[in-house]
Formats: sequence, structure tokens, C-alpha cells
Amino acid sequence: MKTKVLLLAFLCGVVMSISAQEYQPQVGFSTENGSKVNFKKNKATDNWFISLGGGASVLFGDQNSDADFGDRINWAGGLSVGKWYNPYMALRLQINGGQLNNFRAIEGELSNQDFLYGNAHVDLMWDVTNFWAPYNEKKAVRFIPFVGVGYAIRPGKTVDGFVYKRSESPSVNLGVQIPFRLSNRVDLFLEGQYILLNEQFNRTDMGHEQDRIAQALLGFNFKLGRTNFEVIEPMDYDLLNDLNSQINSLRAQNEELSKRPKSCPECPKVEPKVEQIESMKNVVFFRLNSSVIDKNQEGNIFNTSEYAKKHNLPVKVVGYADKKTGTADYNQGLSERRAKAVAKRLTDQYGIPTEKISIEWKGDTQQPYEINNWNRVVIMDTNQK
Repeated sequence: MKTKVLLLAFLCGVVMSISAQEYQPQVGFSTENGSKVNFKKNKATDNWFISLGGGASVLFGDQNSDADFGDRINWAGGLSVGKWYNPYMALRLQINGGQLNNFRAIEGELSNQDFLYGNAHVDLMWDVTNFWAPYNEKKAVRFIPFVGVGYAIRPGKTVDGFVYKRSESPSVNLGVQIPFRLSNRVDLFLEGQYILLNEQFNRTDMGHEQDRIAQALLGFNFKLGRTNFEVIEPMDYDLLNDLNSQINSLRAQNEELSKRPKSCPECPKVEPKVEQIESMKNVVFFRLNSSVIDKNQEGNIFNTSEYAKKHNLPVKVVGYADKKTGTADYNQGLSERRAKAVAKRLTDQYGIPTEKISIEWKGDTQQPYEINNWNRVVIMDTNQK
């Protein structure tokens, strides 16, 4: 009785501590050359799953090894409810069980004394695929080992007038689940599990350390609530600092110019000249290995589009990639995606006609800036040539 109470208290403590803890951003590996990324907090109703499967189980221990392996196989099933707390760790409660064939030598012959069993356990699951590879909710196959503790029960049974008493045992559950993605909400899974029990669980005491059950299940995972985790993209702080320095420098120049007199009586009168429309250059900086336009770059695209529309000028868009990251072929494609993303934004959001836009991409064959990080850029130019 003492063992049952302690085990129940331990299981409740694990569930309550994980469910009640304050969420902290989880760190893992991203697509950016293995650098660390964070994930946004998921809600209490997000990333739950229900699993239902069926298969077979085999009892190991005592005299069962003397029987043919095929005769020892019997049916099994399992039902699970769990939640992913981040892309790598989940906690689930599983109830599994079925019927086991237990062989015992009686008067020199092996006799099958089959019995039912049930096992409830709490498992900690670790998604190895998402941990070591870049996180992607749409992976076709994942590899998820798990470990857990629980409690198993074998109901009593009467055979040929002999009463076999009910037996109970703490359990240690080890296994691996391999889900195959069918849709955003459903996975087909294959799961193997190994259950360690005490020696007398199968009603036979042969002096071994424990009885063991091997179980294989095939079934479906049904996902509830939000199914993915949102990556918090890291900012390029070196780039932001450089841009802030340029802004501060321009402010200082403007302040100096504001101190000059508005008029100069001694200066000769100068006839006004016809305004000449000059070209305007502007840039859109990108993150490492990205062709997604950041919100803080929208102002540059807006200013270019307004200037081009005001003076009826064409816009030349040229994409680049930095030379120190990636291969030449990859950078060529990356610079193309960046240039096309900016051109699409000019057309779709700011009303520049497509015939007014020309697009080029240089990959890393040309580096417009001496600072390597600055070359993750698209340059917009309203030059009329």
C-alpha cells in the first residue's frame, strides 16, 4: 500500500508541476546555420493530442521463452492524451493493455494461462527530429523516444476451479513513437514499448528480477488546438546599430544646417533654375538566409514608391547576397527571391505598375558594401537610364 501511495503522489506531482509552471521561451536549433532561436508561448489549449492505437504484445519471463514466439503473441491496445509544451518536449497519460499468453510447465507440458492486464502511465516524450534538425511542423516523419512510470493491474481469474488472485505492480515504460504526417491534424503512428514489472505480475515466481512486456501499436494521433509553434526571429543588431548611427549623423548635420541664416543680403541675386529630377536610391536590408521583408524596412520601400509616382520614374530593383555565407549558386537564388519580394511589394502594396519595374539579381558576384552583413540587401534606384 505504501508503494502505491508514493507512486500516485509522484505522478500527480509531475503532472501538476509541468502544467503549472510559467512558460519560458524555448531554445532550439533554427535554419540559420544551427543558431539558437526562441518560440512564442503557446496557450493552455494549444498543442494537445489524443492517440488511439491497436496491435500486439508479448510477455517475457519465467517459462515463456520455452514456447514458440508466435504462440506468445496476443492483442493489445492503447489510448493516450497529452500536450506538447514546446517543439521538443511533451507529457502524456497513456492507458494501455490487452491479453497476454503466459506459459507454464505443468506435468512436463507447457500450458497457456492467458490473462488480461491494464497499465496506466505518465510519459515524458522527446522529439529528437525537431530538436536536432531545423524546426518544421510539416515534417513527414519524426522520431520520438519516451520514458515513463506508472502502475499495472492484472485482474483475478479462476481456472479449473483454482483461483488466481489479482496482482499489481509499479511499471517503468520505455519506448519510441514514429509519427507519419497525414494532414495538419492527423498523424499515423507506429509505437514500440517495453514495460518492466515485478516478478510475480504473471502469477508465477521463478526468482527472476522482473516480468517484461513488449508491445507494438499502430494508430492515429489527433491534434487539438493550435498545432504549430511560432518562431521568434532574431534581429540583426549589428545592422540596426549601423543604421542608428547613420540616422544620428544625419540629425547632427541637419542641426548644423539649421543654424545658418535664412537669407544673405550681400549675396547676388540668382535666377531660379529649372528643377532637374534626380534619381533616388534606397535599400532594403534582409536577415541572414531570408527573403522576408522586415517591418522596419517598409519605410524605405514606401519612400521610393512615392518618389517614383510623384515624378513618374521607373524603379530598378537589384538583389544581392553576402559572400561569406552560402554557396555561389544558393546566393544567386537567394538574391533573386529578395529582388522579386521587393518588386512584388512595390506593385501589390504601393501601386507601382509592373512595366515601371526592372528586376536584376547579382548573388554574391558583386558586393556593393565593404561590410559583409550589409550586402544582404536589395537596392532600389529610380535612375531614368
